[in-house]
Amino acid sequence: MMQSVELFAGAGGLAMGVARAGFKHRAVLEWDRWACDTIRENQRNGQPLVKGWPVYSGDVREFDYSSLPSGIDLVAGGPPCQPFSIGGKHRAFNDDRDMFPASVAVVRQLQPRAFLFENVRGLARQSFSNYLEYIKLQLSFPELVRKRDEEWIDHLARLERYSTRGKRNGLWYRVHHRVLNAADFGVPQKRERVFIVGFRSDIQTEWNFPDATHSLDALLVDQFVTGEYWERHGVSKRARLKAPERLAGRIGALHSHSLLDELGQKDAWATVRDTLADLPSPAKDHSSIKLPNHRFQPGARAYPGHTGSPLDEPAKTLKAGDHGVPGGENMVAMPDGSVRYFSVRESARLQTFPDDYTFNGSWSEAMRQLGNAVPVELGHTVAKSIANTLQGKAPKARHGASNGRASR
Repeated sequence: MMQSVELFAGAGGLAMGVARAGFKHRAVLEWDRWACDTIRENQRNGQPLVKGWPVYSGDVREFDYSSLPSGIDLVAGGPPCQPFSIGGKHRAFNDDRDMFPASVAVVRQLQPRAFLFENVRGLARQSFSNYLEYIKLQLSFPELVRKRDEEWIDHLARLERYSTRGKRNGLWYRVHHRVLNAADFGVPQKRERVFIVGFRSDIQTEWNFPDATHSLDALLVDQFVTGEYWERHGVSKRARLKAPERLAGRIGALHSHSLLDELGQKDAWATVRDTLADLPSPAKDHSSIKLPNHRFQPGARAYPGHTGSPLDEPAKTLKAGDHGVPGGENMVAMPDGSVRYFSVRESARLQTFPDDYTFNGSWSEAMRQLGNAVPVELGHTVAKSIANTLQGKAPKARHGASNGRASR
């Protein structure tokens, strides 16, 4: 079995996806006490994906990596994203929470065959373009270390010069990055994130990011061309949503038979309704609900800029604020205009965690863990493509999709 190390593990979303892809974690590192408690509680409960994880609660910069066995195949993790988030102060390389330098140091020491890092979409903004290039070049040539008192922009220039040399010595990686939308891979959430993947130079096989398996167009067909979406959920014709005017032209084009044939290769985006259909509502009296973390959270209200996630679309990006952030990402908006907060269990489903995976702490603490997590399914999709490459397997062609229909 291939060996991996997980940095900045949080509540375990990416680490679970990596484990599902066939990697055995030799160390799972996370400094946050609540997140570590969540993983350990699930270990005690016998959750199979986290069984046997060696969890280290502390700073990734202080861990003794020499204690690990040689031959690590993958280093993965989500370095803290506040330096690059749209809701943050955008300090990037001037922010003490920037853990990309620490991530590069781990790659330099362990020399894994591949690495996988995830961060917020804000890292790919134009204002951070130089720093994203700096991150990629550091990961490409981890042994070309920043000198004492050397400004990062000077280090970047030195890395750029080295990258253009015909001959390269020592440890180096082929690095790729792309912004992926989780909804395009079956996650019921419009969550865009930057993924940075690298393969050690001796890994000669070709690799590319996985192709999207789901699409908005296939969902629009289900809802507004065939109506199968509403029939599947037992929604009467009177109660069905009308097609949005802003998408009228697009929906009209989807009536084309040739375009429908093309859509047959992709499933529909999964919606909030798809995801929560078999869950009881988190009523105020939750004593009869046996699912963990499925409790009603009072106090939700809508106002301009804080409107919640529509029931019949993928959810907005879950975020780590106590009560959501502008846009109401932690609320569901019902067709009758009412709103309520997602329960922790519902949010876990939106992040594709298993139903038996519990989260420690209060509602706000659990939502913080979920808002910081990588969707398990998205992590698995990318990690599996890496695993296949490391094992010399060609990517499988996608056959027999369900005619653009959601499977849930």
